[in-house]
Amino acid sequence: MTIAVSLPNAEKLAWWVAHLGTLLPEHEVTPAAEISRPDDVRYAVVWQPPTGLLASFPNLKATISIGAGIDHIAADPDYPTDVPVIKTIGPDMTQRMLEYVALHVLSLHRQLPDLQTAQKTGKWLQIVTPTAPNRKVGILGLGHLGRQAAVTLKGLGFDVAGWSRSGNAPDGIEGYDASQLDAFFARNEILVCLLPLTPETRGLLCATTFAKMPKGACLINAARGAHLIEDDLLAALETGQISRATLDVFNTEPLPQDHPFWTHPNVLITPHIASLIDPVSGGEVIAANIRTLDAGGTPEALTHVSRGY
Repeated sequence: MTIAVSLPNAEKLAWWVAHLGTLLPEHEVTPAAEISRPDDVRYAVVWQPPTGLLASFPNLKATISIGAGIDHIAADPDYPTDVPVIKTIGPDMTQRMLEYVALHVLSLHRQLPDLQTAQKTGKWLQIVTPTAPNRKVGILGLGHLGRQAAVTLKGLGFDVAGWSRSGNAPDGIEGYDASQLDAFFARNEILVCLLPLTPETRGLLCATTFAKMPKGACLINAARGAHLIEDDLLAALETGQISRATLDVFNTEPLPQDHPFWTHPNVLITPHIASLIDPVSGGEVIAANIRTLDAGGTPEALTHVSRGY
């Protein structure tokens, strides 16, 4: 059986093909563009596959996303919706996201950017901040990564709440459901977006949302660029409604060199690195999921594009 691999970056594609071939010697692992017998393809391991590619494999058993999101697959109008999608979620990817969220929440909480600015001008700036239990932090999206992030921040002492459609939250975390979205926005001084990208969540981080948040609140977006209306954030930063933003994801990636985020004093850019996946750690997870499928089992991270995440 053949496993087709598709990534937009040629160097990373070669790395994934070589490593998966080592982990799954019972399969033929091949770049999707080099497939000569599409009927032989049973699995496709992809990130941002070209439109129509997956529909060209008539015997496709499952598509594996190189990441926790499936929006890049669901965006293909030709995708065969009866074919399940397997998300790649493993301990390394989760750990990286937890480190990212904790790092930037703590940075904003303790006003590290203000201290860095003061250092540049030789100013002795002794900022008194509240302790973590007196800082309200919200996790927007309580999937696997969101739940783990909420627990991590709670462990650091923060007053943490989480939002999901169901409102189901980990023990010790205040949960808000679909009917309580406005109240959720209103409570949080630091908002962390870890939502899946769906038609309902696209553009959710917008002027209307920012107006509901406390004056001077901070934003961290480590989910998808399309959650954010970028011009609305710039306007909210201008008025001080949002005081600072840490952004890992963008509508266009790489972020264009002339984008105002690059030079904005209250925006920190990270180049989509919050939870990078690589063939060494991610390959083990993908190989295990494929072996589960081969044995007739169902991986825990199985979903369908009709669900959206």
